Amino acid sequence: MPSPSKNRWSKHVAETSDALDLRPGLFTARDPKQIARSLKRSAEESQRRKSDPFRSAMSMLNFYINRAGRTLPEAQHRRLEEAKDELRALYDKPRGGSHRAGSRNAARRR
Repeated sequence: MPSPSKNRWSKHVAETSDALDLRPGLFTARDPKQIARSLKRSAEESQRRKSDPFRSAMSMLNFYINRAGRTLPEAQHRRLEEAKDELRALYDKPRGGSHRAGSRNAARRR
């Protein structure tokens, strides 16, 4: 069994790296626009980020989605994906690549 310190490596990364300072409960909010606005505000106010605010905000959102994995409820996953689109709109960034919403459901069925 791994030691407790190895079990929480993602928490350690979020707290000690150049991660953004986020308000508690941000990713469980029900409004994708609220999530996006809060991420934008945190990214723009942060003195610890190394890349541009959009990239930092999107990275933190992806980090949360990826760490939650299959334990993330489908409704919350949808809201967070919508928050990505809202974040792109706030920064006037086009949606890049293909969005594979259906692939998540296929992976869950395995």
